[in-house]
Amino acid sequence: MTEASRTPLLDRVHVPHDMKNLSAEQLRALADELRHETIDAVAKTGGHLGAGLGVVELTVALHAVFDTPADRLIWDVGHQSYPHKILTGRRDRIRTLRQGGGLSGFTKRAESEYDPFGAAHSSTSISAGLGMAVARDLKGDKNNVIAVIGDGAMSAGMAYEAMNNAGARNERLIVILNDNDMSIAPPVGAMSAYLARLGSGRTYLKLRDVGKQLTRHLPKSWDRAITRAVEHARGYVTGGTLFEELGFYYVGPIDGHNLDHLLPVLRNVRDAEIGPILLHVVTQKGKGYAPAETSADKYHGVVKFDVATGTQAKSKGGAPQYTKVFADSLLNEARKDDKIVAITAAMPSGTGLDLFQTEFPARCFDVGIAEQHAVTFAGGLATEGYKPFVAIYSTFLQRAYDQVVHDIAIQSLPVRFAIDRAGLVGADGPTHAGAFDVAYLGCLPSFVLMAAADEAELMHMVATQVAIDDRPSALRYPRGEGLGVAMPAEGVPLEIGKGRIVQQGHKVALLSYGGRLGECLKAARELGALGLSTTVADARFAKPLDVDLLLRLAAGHEVLVTIEEGTVGGFGSYVMQALADNGVFDRGLKIRSMVLPDAFIDQDSPAAMYATAGLDARAIVAKVFEALGKDAAAETVKLA
Repeated sequence: MTEASRTPLLDRVHVPHDMKNLSAEQLRALADELRHETIDAVAKTGGHLGAGLGVVELTVALHAVFDTPADRLIWDVGHQSYPHKILTGRRDRIRTLRQGGGLSGFTKRAESEYDPFGAAHSSTSISAGLGMAVARDLKGDKNNVIAVIGDGAMSAGMAYEAMNNAGARNERLIVILNDNDMSIAPPVGAMSAYLARLGSGRTYLKLRDVGKQLTRHLPKSWDRAITRAVEHARGYVTGGTLFEELGFYYVGPIDGHNLDHLLPVLRNVRDAEIGPILLHVVTQKGKGYAPAETSADKYHGVVKFDVATGTQAKSKGGAPQYTKVFADSLLNEARKDDKIVAITAAMPSGTGLDLFQTEFPARCFDVGIAEQHAVTFAGGLATEGYKPFVAIYSTFLQRAYDQVVHDIAIQSLPVRFAIDRAGLVGADGPTHAGAFDVAYLGCLPSFVLMAAADEAELMHMVATQVAIDDRPSALRYPRGEGLGVAMPAEGVPLEIGKGRIVQQGHKVALLSYGGRLGECLKAARELGALGLSTTVADARFAKPLDVDLLLRLAAGHEVLVTIEEGTVGGFGSYVMQALADNGVFDRGLKIRSMVLPDAFIDQDSPAAMYATAGLDARAIVAKVFEALGKDAAAETVKLA
């Protein structure tokens, strides 16, 4: 045995080109090593595990057959891209996944030439791939474009919009449908693999293409009849009629874990001089790791875990998670009111609605990755007297903005938006940060906007949303644990548009909107120790704004600072507008607004990200002294 043969294959594969001369047997061994490396890496960092394990063999096959990065390989969403990162020159950094200064948990153009398109929201790959294919043809290039999209992502309308356009244009484009949950395919096996190889072969594809060309010259009624007969015949065998109707050559289904099936079919698809083609592969989430295979969510997202047992590390904090508080609060309200219904866009566990689904299955609706539909669907429910709660991440609600405006706000329908992951979210980075919802919802007439400062406030605000029956409302709350405050027995509706004083002072006023209240209280203690008596107020509502509270703060303090986990154009902007309208700036008030910076902040711990953003207690203290024309560090030294 030579020294090279004893070296693990993964140690010899630094970039995909190193795989070109490996045999099928060696590629199978490489896939096994890649699976173990992925498990070991995610055990140390946390992240998305099940999806990546499900595409290990597919990843190996794609890089072995295609000439990446010249051939563009696009992973839809990107949470299944960890094996891809390992094979594309990033293995030495794979244990920095989702850490500060480390690799992104998703594909990222700035990170590698092997990531031609950044993604963390689903269903974008086919559109991006079509754009690349058109650009290729305009330039006269010959490279391949491959989009890998999961069955869940195929539930979004954008994927079908792209396929419809691609089918009509007839660019050479390869779409790989990674079917790991929908069971839309018949059983896969030797016969299926044989048919896939036959159906993807150059002779068969050429005959089909010639057939299409010939029928175009026949009368339209004959053309349609012949085409329909052929497609239905193929559909009975393969199940591909839908994709054929959209203009794609359908191949499959094939076993996505069997390289003996994958490699020849991918070579056929690569060499076919037609397009577009859809290759249907069937895989299993969590493949090759027993705890992931048997998990209900297939270990979609995990924290650090023990590889031997699969046991995930538990949070050391004692306060409840905001998501859990929302879920429990909504359940409590739903037990009293049978008109309450809940809607999620493929995120039942992420939003906490899995609890609602268990207790009230007939009143909980998972519409798939279809945020636009979710919003308008909720609008329809509202017109019939129901009280829909759309539980959705801030970053995903962006995808349904037109529906929020046109279908909900203009009609003033009482749809209740529960906006999870408000503010910075840590390891998921800028693609999942809830930075913009206050600005993009606050500009809409009729909306009520609330933000929970702690877990008790969240409970009261859920009750408040139930009571709002004449207009839409949005409640935002952060990711992670609450502040550990005492919890009420049940939520009590708040007076709309009224904030609260949490701590009274007379020199400085800190007006917080949302999850920075804890940092404001820390800053107030530091300011008090430095001789600056500080009021801390919780606005509760950005719209309608508590103007009376605002004017009292302005009149009774020398400095007023607003703090929020959002961008310019949000809460601070509404405060400035109200102060201007009431002539407060003519009275010499020193006012500052603290918002997220005009930049996308890379992943890190939430604390580190907020420090970078300048929204922690230290930054608040510094902002107060800046307003006073003093240096915070110098004042601290004086006190010492």
